[in-house]
Amino acid sequence: MKDHSNLLRDSSTNSIVNIDENGYNSYIAKRNAKAKKNQKVQSIEQEVATMKSDISEIKNLLKELLNGS
Repeated sequence: MKDHSNLLRDSSTNSIVNIDENGYNSYIAKRNAKAKKNQKVQSIEQEVATMKSDISEIKNLLKELLNGS
């Protein structure tokens, strides 16, 4: 802990505590950005799946029209 100015020992629990608020805020911002990116990817995947289904339905309708059904 001598070489780490951002670490302190809690006297009541004897645990080591990180007091680097900037580092913590940076971590939270990165975590939130990653979660937002993952949510966007899931949304795009769902849209693609819906579009595939729609295209399949359109193809089937076109086949029916061509066959005179």
